[in-house]
Amino acid sequence: MVRVAVVGHVEWVEFVRVPHVPRPGSIVLAREVWAEPAGGGGVAAVRLARLAGEALFVTAVGDDDIGDRAVEGLRGLGVRVEAAIRDEPQRRAFTYVDDDGERTITVLSHKLVARGDDELPWHELAAYDAVYFTGGDVDALEQARQARVLVATSRELATLREAAVQLDALVGSASDEGETYEDGDLELPPLTVVWTEGKTGGRYEHEGRSGRYAPAPLPGPLADTYGAGDSFAAGLTFALGARMPIEEALAFAAAQGAEAMTRRGAHGS
Repeated sequence: MVRVAVVGHVEWVEFVRVPHVPRPGSIVLAREVWAEPAGGGGVAAVRLARLAGEALFVTAVGDDDIGDRAVEGLRGLGVRVEAAIRDEPQRRAFTYVDDDGERTITVLSHKLVARGDDELPWHELAAYDAVYFTGGDVDALEQARQARVLVATSRELATLREAAVQLDALVGSASDEGETYEDGDLELPPLTVVWTEGKTGGRYEHEGRSGRYAPAPLPGPLADTYGAGDSFAAGLTFALGARMPIEEALAFAAAQGAEAMTRRGAHGS
């Protein structure tokens, strides 16, 4: 059994399916509306729970009804949620999904994340095979480093710089400005860096060598692209925790990202 966890954030996301994102001044009719717990940490936690049979999610939520719904929603999807409660509203987001399957996201407040001094089961992470980090303070990141494998998103580059911990893998994007990473951005270079490139797959650097990985075919009709990147990162975390060679791990991760695109919204619920 591969023991996996996420240290990060959850968002309560309202999804609206539309023919296209509204142009300035226009009106569009929604074809479908739903809401579910999502965000990078929430998506990855559910994906890892499905892959491993269970997953721990260390996070923080707001002290309101939406925060409660986010926790219960994730638990209903098989995730063990350990959350600090913040005296503020739960983070929410609004997402358009258009006829091409593209998602357009507006976040409505800042991330709520765990801190290393929160009374959470940090000591357990030393027994975990792999942890994926999507948000937290420096102390939380150092706690996550107790796991045998630590994977992080490049969206948290500022925290990664400050902590200066050794990452086994860093996952970024070749096109998203919020996920850029260049050599030298971190004092301790990650052992593996992956840049996703959407439909064309992506490229990677691993222990002094570089290469590309191919995109995986969709196992069904396209639903939307929401959560594809986070599912890729979760798949990579699981694969590295299972000690797969890097090429095999990237192919496995690409398959998780492709499968996510055949599910509606964050979890296909």
